[in-house]
Amino acid sequence: MRKLLCLLFLVSFIANAQKDSVNVDLSNPHATLYTHLYFLQSDSYQPKKAAKTILGLSEKEAVKKAIRIKKILDGKGLIIDFDLVPKNPNFKDTVRFSSSQKYTPFPERMPEISLEKEGENWYYSSQTIKKTDVLYSAVFPWYVQKIQDIVPEIGHKKLMGVEYWQVFMAIIFLLLAVVLFYIFKRITFYLLNTIQHRVTKSIDISFDKYLKKLARPISLLLAINFIKKVIPSLQFSLETNAWVFLFINIAVVVFWTYVFLNLVHVLMKFYSAFTAKTENKLDDQLAPILHNFFTGLVIVVGVLRLISLFGVDTTTILAGATIGGLAVALASQDTVKNLIGTIMIFIDKPFHIEDWIETGEFSGTVEKVGFRSTSVRAADTSVYQIPNSKLSEIVINNKGLRLFRRYNTNLGVRYDTPPELIEAFVKGVREIVIAHPETLSDSYNVEFSGFGDSALLVMVNVYFKSLAWSKEQSSKHRLHMAIVKLAKALGVDFAFPSSTVMIENFPEKKGFNPNYNIDSNSINGSIAKILEDFNNENLDADHMRESS
Repeated sequence: MRKLLCLLFLVSFIANAQKDSVNVDLSNPHATLYTHLYFLQSDSYQPKKAAKTILGLSEKEAVKKAIRIKKILDGKGLIIDFDLVPKNPNFKDTVRFSSSQKYTPFPERMPEISLEKEGENWYYSSQTIKKTDVLYSAVFPWYVQKIQDIVPEIGHKKLMGVEYWQVFMAIIFLLLAVVLFYIFKRITFYLLNTIQHRVTKSIDISFDKYLKKLARPISLLLAINFIKKVIPSLQFSLETNAWVFLFINIAVVVFWTYVFLNLVHVLMKFYSAFTAKTENKLDDQLAPILHNFFTGLVIVVGVLRLISLFGVDTTTILAGATIGGLAVALASQDTVKNLIGTIMIFIDKPFHIEDWIETGEFSGTVEKVGFRSTSVRAADTSVYQIPNSKLSEIVINNKGLRLFRRYNTNLGVRYDTPPELIEAFVKGVREIVIAHPETLSDSYNVEFSGFGDSALLVMVNVYFKSLAWSKEQSSKHRLHMAIVKLAKALGVDFAFPSSTVMIENFPEKKGFNPNYNIDSNSINGSIAKILEDFNNENLDADHMRESS
């Protein structure tokens, strides 16, 4: 019997020794975290063994730090998924730490807590040990113990696993969060409205709608941040905290995404107000492109952040997206070229919206610049869709950048027109050009330029001030009408292709040549009358524009 008892004692001793050697393991990050948390569980509570994961402190201090680190993780609802913790003794986190061997269990939610390798073993890092007390105070403020002291015995009774005092304090905190939300909402809207007035220097009612949409989620974020701060002080179980914080973090990501989406709306509104004051209409076209780009960027970042809450490593996704993006870029080089062409168009600004451009293949008015192509409306109202990659490479003649619109034509008068009338006609056309309100009076040419096949040619070269095509046509009309009236008043006929048959002897028949009046007084009177009528027409046109 004595031998049997000795055998049982020996087996128990060996089993316990083996258990200690197995569980107290610091050879890799997985083993260290398991050692720490295992020996702080209620059914295997041995804090001195858990404290072996902390290096460089006395046993008493190490035990205190180990317990506090676990409470921090529990208070934040951070459950370690041991399937994801590396078991490699020489593990290196090459993404976050380039040289030292470190491992961070929760790089997004709790980056302050990490492990590092010292010698052959893994311990909690020296930075974690230094910040443990600060983190503990932040998770469990001073009033937590005060609440525990004043809670009566009945408050510790449980309802569905939750104590009464925890339920009561949760309701109090929710009511406080609602009150804070309405206070923050008013303050945030006032601050945003003040900034808007100072930036735009105007009171725009349409801004209020966007600012209210922006103030609401910001206020919700502040209220949720308050709840996030006080939830650990309720000391729920680890599982409860994990679900609560998951819900809170999802709400935070959603609201932040909503904030940035509304911020994009507000910034684009500011940008539109700024571009409205400039003459460059290409900036106006850039607003919707920037709006779509930043909206897409906010949504992508929000989705990645949301995925990371469920333990997915976003760096892996980004790396895969980069490789996939390169493959897609190689497969769709034309799309990439068009995107680069779009960027070059907005940087170089070779044309603006409503500019008339001409190339060897097409001509028309620029209507829209998109991500892939530019819309150009031709004179027959059809629309060209030109890829931006091509548009950024070809030679473009931008008529919209002209300082003035040049107009050059030849007036053909009959060969039998007397020299005196030709001189008077040229003089009268010069006076009309000078009197025309839409032409440059100091830059023009009206000269008897040569001899055509059927007419004497009078060159008219003028410059119109307006760059608008419709305004140019209206100005041409007024110029042409004044010239026709001048020719009629002077008796000058315009020539057209014709053949003249000369008959030397034709009894009792006179020639067909018109009789020209070359009296100088009559000529000057006719020119003066035409100029007076032309100036009166200009005054009437000005009055009509002012009245409209």
